[in-house]
Parts: sequence; C-alpha cells; structure tokens
Amino acid sequence: MSIFKRILAKLKKWLHKHDGGERPVSTKGRGVKFENKLFFPIIIAEVNQGHTVTINLKGRSMRPFLESDRDKAVLTRVGDPRVGEPRVGDPILAEVQPDFYVLHRIVKMEGDEVTLMGDGNLGYEHCKKQDFRASVIGFYRKGSTKLDSVDGRKWRIYSWWWTRLRPIRRYLLAAYRYIWLNIFRLK
Repeated sequence: MSIFKRILAKLKKWLHKHDGGERPVSTKGRGVKFENKLFFPIIIAEVNQGHTVTINLKGRSMRPFLESDRDKAVLTRVGDPRVGEPRVGDPILAEVQPDFYVLHRIVKMEGDEVTLMGDGNLGYEHCKKQDFRASVIGFYRKGSTKLDSVDGRKWRIYSWWWTRLRPIRRYLLAAYRYIWLNIFRLK
C-alpha cells in the first residue's frame, strides 16, 4: 500500500471515531484539508518508519522563498544521512507546543535549547532538540519537478543572505508583499 493510501486510511479511521461534533476538516476549494494537530502526527509516524513524505506548504511564515499552496516540502526523519543532524540554518519540522507544529529555520542552538524563525516572520519560536519531528530534504518550488535540496548551493546562498538581512527584513517583506506580489500575482 502506498504512503498516501496509508495516510488517507488513518485519517478516515480517525474521522469515523470522531463522527460527532466539530470535524477538523475543511473541503473548501480543492481537496480536503485537515488541521495540523491531526495531519502531522500521521506524517511524523510515516517519517519515523523511514519513509520520505512530500507535503504541500500552508501559511506565509516562510516567505519570500516559499509560498503557501504553491510549494512542497520533502520530509525525512531527523538525523537521516541525506541531511545529517540538524544545524543552524536548516529548516526543521518541530512541535513547539503540544499539537502545534511549525516548519521553520533553526536560527540558534545552545545545548538542548533551540530558537526557530520563519523566513517571513519577525518573531521567534523556542523548543528543545527532542521537539524536532522531521528534517527537510528539500523543496519543490513554483511547480517545478526539480528538487531544491537544502544542501544545494542555491538554498545555502539564499539562506546565508536572508539570515544576515534580519535587521531590515521587515522592510523587505513589506516590499515583497505590497509591491512584488501585486506585480507578479501568484498562481
């Protein structure tokens, strides 16, 4: 059985158990959307079994490099030899609070304490190393079928520049949002 079918079967099983009251599901637009607190534990279980999982990205916290409903992330288990142990600058899926998951960049690690920040955010999240749930191998951006690896030259150059522009990030993000996106509408 494919990973997609296993994940879908687990989600359907959960829905049958919780058929009364509020459902953590939305069918607005294309496809079915599940809340993160339901979706990510199943994805994490698949990753921990050694599978590689590709997910559609949601939210604006990784702008301007990654866009919601356009780009995809390829996840693997933490410490996978393809990406090594997480280090500063790497994107990571972490559970920063119970049932609250973020896919953000590691900006600081001191012992077990970790500080995360989305590229499109101005604030930080904090967690511990044991809160890491999955590492990112790379991203499919702008509908491309070619993976942008997090170990690739393109990602490393982008990461180096963007992390050093933190003092003026607020202005760059405003220009991106109000000028760039209005000129080049996202598909």
